[in-house]
Amino acid sequence: MENELDIAAKRFTEVRRDLGYTQADFAKQLGISSTTADIERGRTKLSGKVVAELLKQYNINPLWLFGESVQQYLSSTNTSVIPKVVTVDTSDNENMVLVNAKAAAGYPQNIQDTSWYRQLPAFDMPLPEFRNATYRGFQVEGDSMLPNLHPGEWVLAKALEHLDDVNPNKMYVVVLQDAVLVKKIEKLPNSQNIVLISLNETYPPYEIEPHQVQELWQVSSKITFGVDATTEKGLLRQLQESMEELKNQLKK
Repeated sequence: MENELDIAAKRFTEVRRDLGYTQADFAKQLGISSTTADIERGRTKLSGKVVAELLKQYNINPLWLFGESVQQYLSSTNTSVIPKVVTVDTSDNENMVLVNAKAAAGYPQNIQDTSWYRQLPAFDMPLPEFRNATYRGFQVEGDSMLPNLHPGEWVLAKALEHLDDVNPNKMYVVVLQDAVLVKKIEKLPNSQNIVLISLNETYPPYEIEPHQVQELWQVSSKITFGVDATTEKGLLRQLQESMEELKNQLKK
């Protein structure tokens, strides 16, 4: 039978792997020098500081760590999703950082690394609508939010502090532990979990636990490209012309 230390080491390793961190990266997140290898091998006991960090950052239940509970997470309806890093200009005014699709791939893993943000473009938006809050720009990837958002467009989104602030009629940039997504969010009745919903119905909704959300940004506007003057009547006319052309080809 496994002793308490063996269970703690095993479950600590399980948490790290589920989060997708290397031993060195996880040590950095938890404030451990070097790597987590000694903990995972059972050579070093889990310190109170490490247990506290696991609870604080990932809602890991300390009792579960030591085999005294089957509940891995201590969920909270008031889960904090506040930005981990905010950048400022030379005058100490907040910048709006732009996260393109390529950068988004590394965003969850570097979310607390202030040096990583220096590679991203940032600017000040001199409009009253963007004052008195923290905003960030994210590039849309994929077609899951069609017809409202197209691939390559940008959304400008306002930071939220808690999941309790979610409005089911809004769209959100959801920063998970391994992905950055743009979705609608709905809360489940009689559950702490939430559901991420795509506007494109070919993508099914899926349920996640609150602790999986690192940051949450409410979409307030978008930047689009290729704007033209085609009206609804114009589109209908184009469709009719295409149908006539198809009929002529069939006759031939």
